[in-house]
Order: sequence, then structure tokens, then C-alpha cells
Amino acid sequence: MEASGSVSDPNNWQQRYLTGDVPWDKGGAAPPLTEFLTTEKMNGHVLVPGCGPGHDVRAIAKTGAQVVGLDFAAEAIVIAKSFPAAGTEQYLIGDFFQLPPEQQTAYDWVYEHTCFCAIDPKRRVEYVASVASALKSDGKFLAIFYLDPDYDGGPPYGVEVSELDALFNGAFELEREWKPKQCFPGREGREIVRILRKR
Repeated sequence: MEASGSVSDPNNWQQRYLTGDVPWDKGGAAPPLTEFLTTEKMNGHVLVPGCGPGHDVRAIAKTGAQVVGLDFAAEAIVIAKSFPAAGTEQYLIGDFFQLPPEQQTAYDWVYEHTCFCAIDPKRRVEYVASVASALKSDGKFLAIFYLDPDYDGGPPYGVEVSELDALFNGAFELEREWKPKQCFPGREGREIVRILRKR
């Protein structure tokens, strides 16, 4: 579904949350994340940019990680805070492209789902730089990418694997990738999960 207004405009996302126009909110954590967390943990400090109502934040927090959910729509953060805490998670209003000094090189993990595909594709180089700036040395990036390059009426904006390689191979090393066994309806075969380590 195409959003009205600029996808880079916080007011656009704020308005959508205020009016309940949030088709990306499926009411629970992303199935590929839940699948991952059944066998593995994300230890230390974790940043979730574009966290929305915080379903993924709480899923990670249940494992004991110190998780920060970040969104530049204030209403998204209000909604996220309305849920019972799952651990020691925190929520902040902020712009992932303009992380303050205390948020830079502060995280062991950055987790991604529906943030990369929601931004203007012209800002993807900036996005990669923001992920790298948030991570500690050797920090890891766990990402669920939306593979639908023919869908240009986004958001969501799909991506090709070759573009992911071109974008991330400079600052990151690919550790693993796989197609998730579980996903939200309509995303079957359209997602890939990657773990990348900051060089």
C-alpha cells in the first residue's frame, strides 16, 4: 500500500498511526524472528529501528537482551509503551538517520524488519551507514529483507539480493543467510534473512 506524503516525513507516519492506517502491523512479532529466537539468542544491547508498536522488541527482550526500540512516529512509541513489558526494553522517539552520539557504536546487534523496505530507496546508502554507526566493532545486523524488486509502488519497496550485496559488502561481512520457513501471509517466498557482521 502506498503511503500518502513522503516516506521520509515523520508526520506522515505519525498520521498513519493516529488514524490506524498501519497494514504492516500484524499484531505480533515477525515469524522469521520468532523462528530464529527458538534456537539462538541476541546477547547484549540490541537496537530495533522503525520498531512501530514494538512486537519484535518484546520478543527479543523476552530472551534477556537489553533492547531499545526506536521510531520517529511518536504515536508508535505511545502504542509500544502501552503493552506490558516483556523484559527491560526501552522505547525512544528518534530518527535512525540522525543517531545522537550516545547511540553510536553502542549496540551488539541491530535488528531489521519492515524499516529498510519502508524508506525511500534513494536513502539506502544512508541506511547502511546508520546501521554501521550504531554497532560496536564486530557487532551484528540481523535483517529480514523483502525480496520483491518488481513492486515499485511502495512502501514496501522490495530489493534484489544483488543490491543487498552491493550495499552492505563494504562495511559488513555476510555470515549467514536463509529463507525463513515461517512468514506473515502474503510474504511466502518473498523474504530472506541475513546475519551480517560489521567489519
